[in-house]
Amino acid sequence: MQKEVKPVLYLAQAGVIAALYVVLTFLANAMGIGSMAIQFRFSELLTILPVLTPAAVPGLAVGCFIGNLSSPLGPVDWIFGTAATLFGALLTRALRNVRWKGLPVAASLMPVVCNAAIIALEISCLAGPNFSFANFSLPLFFSGMATVGIGELVMCTGGGLLLFHVLERSHATQHLFQAQ
Repeated sequence: MQKEVKPVLYLAQAGVIAALYVVLTFLANAMGIGSMAIQFRFSELLTILPVLTPAAVPGLAVGCFIGNLSSPLGPVDWIFGTAATLFGALLTRALRNVRWKGLPVAASLMPVVCNAAIIALEISCLAGPNFSFANFSLPLFFSGMATVGIGELVMCTGGGLLLFHVLERSHATQHLFQAQ
């Protein structure tokens, strides 16, 4: 039997996660590590949270959208970045119970795969003066997959699993997410 999610709690958790995502995105940007060829966005650590609560799915998507409002790529990044984060979060949630040595490794890889593929598509379609699928460049796509994938792998899988481990060991998940 599935536990009922309280709407106010769900909304509060989603809001806090979105706010954290935005703050961490702006922090990485201010430090200059959120806009390099290989990006290390602190906010990507939070992509493990759909394993712990369904509220993380909309929280991450809204946080990503708001965090990307300052992107020089404008609406293109708002759409592609948010879609990549949303799909990654949905797949992370779907694989939350698949564990390797007690860790949700497969779930942590979903944002890596989604961001690497979708953001690489975005990058490769920006090869011309304007965004267009006609600009698609296979070399840029693979280069984008590699650079985005490396940053995502470090933050989502490396950092995200570390965050998950710390939350689980400290029993914080029981208090923060009430085992949803």
